[in-house]
Amino acid sequence: MTAKISVLGKRKQLFLMCAFCGALFLLILRVFYLQAFEADYWQAKAYEQQTRDRLLAPARGAILDRNGVGLAVTKTAASVSVINSQITDKEEAARALAERLGLDYEYVLAKVSKRVALERIKTKVDRETAEGIRALNIPGVVVDEDTKRVYPYGSLASQTIGFVGKDNQGVTGLEAKYHDYLKGGAGKLLTETDARGVDAENGDQERAAPVPGDNLALTIDAILQQYAEQTIEKAIAAKQAARGAIIMMDPRNGEIYAMANKPDFDPNDPFTINDPALAAVWDTMSQEERNARLNRMWRNFSINDTYEPGSTFKVITSAAGLSEGAVGPESRFVCTASKLVGGRNIKCWRSPRSHGAQSFTEGVQNSCNPVFMEVAERMGAENFYKYLTAFGLNKKTGIDLAGEASGIIHSLDKVGPVELATMSFGQSFQITPIQLLRAASATINGGRLITPHFAKELKSQEGETLKVFDYGPGEAVITPETSATMREILESVVSKGTGGRSYIPGFRIGGKTATSEKLPRRSGKYIASFMAFAPAEEPRVIALVLIDEPKGAYYGGQVAGPVMKELLENALPYLGVEPVYSEAELEAPEARRTEVPDLAGLPVKEAVKILKEAEIPCQIEGDGEFVEKIFPMAGEILNFGNKIVVYTN
Repeated sequence: MTAKISVLGKRKQLFLMCAFCGALFLLILRVFYLQAFEADYWQAKAYEQQTRDRLLAPARGAILDRNGVGLAVTKTAASVSVINSQITDKEEAARALAERLGLDYEYVLAKVSKRVALERIKTKVDRETAEGIRALNIPGVVVDEDTKRVYPYGSLASQTIGFVGKDNQGVTGLEAKYHDYLKGGAGKLLTETDARGVDAENGDQERAAPVPGDNLALTIDAILQQYAEQTIEKAIAAKQAARGAIIMMDPRNGEIYAMANKPDFDPNDPFTINDPALAAVWDTMSQEERNARLNRMWRNFSINDTYEPGSTFKVITSAAGLSEGAVGPESRFVCTASKLVGGRNIKCWRSPRSHGAQSFTEGVQNSCNPVFMEVAERMGAENFYKYLTAFGLNKKTGIDLAGEASGIIHSLDKVGPVELATMSFGQSFQITPIQLLRAASATINGGRLITPHFAKELKSQEGETLKVFDYGPGEAVITPETSATMREILESVVSKGTGGRSYIPGFRIGGKTATSEKLPRRSGKYIASFMAFAPAEEPRVIALVLIDEPKGAYYGGQVAGPVMKELLENALPYLGVEPVYSEAELEAPEARRTEVPDLAGLPVKEAVKILKEAEIPCQIEGDGEFVEKIFPMAGEILNFGNKIVVYTN
């Protein structure tokens, strides 16, 4: 019996020894595994426990106009934070921070009392305030590097450029579209701490510098954008209109010079409503109502909203009819003030008067509805729709802004004779302003459907070109010959037809007016618009003016025509388009010519004095105190040389 117990004891000892050896072996294996395969991971975890990191905001890339002017820039600022474990007097710290940062004491105290490693109190703090807080030497209060987004020109192109949120995340516009290029990479400040999160005495501190974002160079020209905004703002005020827009674009490649939408907002303060009447009741509105109003204020009418284009669409019908062979410039038509289509009598805009016998070119000049109804009827719905598709009116343009709308057009199987007739002159369907301008560009640029765009290049902080945005030449939709015919016909609309109010001596301008009745019909609300391009023989700029719900007179030629004239009077000389006067213009008896000495290089004050004495209203541009260029504010420059000749009526 004793021998049995002894044997069992030895077996138990052997078992325990084997178990111990096995456990030890497994432990050795585990240690080996951790050392060989997970050392980096556990070292990082230990380092994380023994250090505290604070993110350093990168400098967001600038948004520049085509000449390098900063439209959105980043300035140095600071952020103020607290380390809970290091705060010795929470109430006193909260009181000091609330006072200097302009914040509510209870709000700051709640943040100071939060038991977290690091709590941010406020970002985008100006440097002077930050230095004042740093000088207080409050235990646990840290001041770090930060950045602040600034829009130097305030509301200029605000719906296009957009704005960023508190975290420098792009919220709307180009700031959102190109955020990944602009944002840069955050840096870190690593501080060695003890187990309680307190900075270790004689501990190391490492700084990983933030990486600045790339600069985005646009096709927008700040000067042309200012011209456009001043012009449309003045027109809206004069006509007491609800809103208005101007788009200026290079029809050859889709580069957008200006996109002005009024009313607008200040991206430096994007959450402040711009309507005084609305601001007065802002506090009574729900958060949902406020968000809806803010989104409406930020909305870019030129790309986000659709409308019935009206007679400007006749440009597309004309190009399609000429291209299809349904009509020629000298084809004959007779207007009897209306046309019977599908049992419905559709009137000409001039009804009860008629245009009588006329050529197709004269029909375009007169904007005669029956002419275009006849052209569409000759083409047939299927061919007509073929050109709607070719001109890109059934899809988005691909412009580099978020939220672009697409046209609202009947499906082909829903189009009868009446729908085809009304579509021919721009009714019973809707498109965006940018869709119209893109399609109109194709009719005059040789027939190519280009892509409207804002982004031109990406540049480094040192100015090196990192990327050139390529949008391609565009697909051919009509022949160069048809396009040339369209340029001639549309030039005659301004020189002889309904677009006469935008005529500028010395410049050949082509264009088309429109008066669009808003839905519901007979509401008394209209959109007056004008599409124009210049020089007609070789277009360098195409523009669209829209004035929504003008009071009083509402016809496109009458309301939008003078606006277009004022816009181009400023824009064409700035773009370097020189006037070429016809003999008739030079010999006009009402013309007055004033010769002025060459002012280039003179001090600005002296040049202004000379111009005032000569009673010549001009705009002088100079870099500093000397004159570089002179642009007429009223009238046109005849020629350049030793003399500057200003032609006025």
